[in-house]
Amino acid sequence: MKILVTGGAGFIGSNFIHFILKAHPEYQIVNFDKLTYAGNLENLSDIEKDKRYAFIKGDICDPKAVEKAVNGVDAVVNFAAESHVDRSIVSAGSFVNTDVYGTYILLEAVKKQGIKRFLHISTDEVYGSIESGSFNEKSSLSPNSPYAASKAGGDLLVLAYRKTYGLPVIITRSSNNFGPYQYPEKLISLFVTNALTGQKLPLYGDGKNIRDWLYVEDNCEGIDLVLQKGKDGEVYNIGGGNERQNIEIVKFILSELKLPESVIEYVKDRPGHDRRYSIDCSKIKKELGWQPKNNYEQALRKTVAWYSNNREWWKKIKEKQKEFNEFYAEWYGRRSPHPGD
Repeated sequence: MKILVTGGAGFIGSNFIHFILKAHPEYQIVNFDKLTYAGNLENLSDIEKDKRYAFIKGDICDPKAVEKAVNGVDAVVNFAAESHVDRSIVSAGSFVNTDVYGTYILLEAVKKQGIKRFLHISTDEVYGSIESGSFNEKSSLSPNSPYAASKAGGDLLVLAYRKTYGLPVIITRSSNNFGPYQYPEKLISLFVTNALTGQKLPLYGDGKNIRDWLYVEDNCEGIDLVLQKGKDGEVYNIGGGNERQNIEIVKFILSELKLPESVIEYVKDRPGHDRRYSIDCSKIKKELGWQPKNNYEQALRKTVAWYSNNREWWKKIKEKQKEFNEFYAEWYGRRSPHPGD
């Protein structure tokens, strides 16, 4: 099988490429990525000379580039997206452009060239916040941030192309991923790297917002399973079953690094901050036999160790991140850097 992976230089995309080449030695991967601030080819430096792998620099919003890239592939797995909530709050337009219009361009190319499968990677944030219980795949979409709304828009477009044109599309919606190669603006990667450089750990509100945490390798395995065995037109939730308050995550990280809790800095909550995400993953478990394999605490320890041992990878990234931190702080009317979440 030959797969076009869009956004393959990003966090989950690069982990997925590594997973596929290891799990399916006979597969070929074409990585199509615009290389925005979060796209980093260093994530894939160990396979750049692998004959099964090829890279094309391109934008999913460019119809000609997309049509050329999809030519000759069997499947498209779309990771390409603007994905950080804080950035969407101050610059929603780029999210609508990439996450909705870019998805449309991909769907048109898939339709035109008769691609056998289009797998769209989405997020549990499209469901919105829930006080108790969990969302399933048939729950209404109720996004509360420009990022979540743009992803919901892309999801609806994908499903509409299935209904209208009969395209072989599938959607996965995963909970919060963590692991190697995550850009240090999300909660775990930001707080670990801040802690390692002696910076404060800025925590939104009271720190009791709840997220379900999923080790990225488990998500990649679930995505691969959906790609192989999922039913056209279906949506599959993929979650870790590890709901934790943000403050619990922070304290765990500090404990691992043997640092005092005094480095935590509680900051003003962001607009529209969802309190709790929770998804029911029984569908993928029952229908496809997927189960997360990694123990949450062991995986988090492994992640903390990865950032501790790969400082050269993230140090230059954090330098670039300073510009956005300063812009966000000025826009939001405070001096502290933006928290991850």
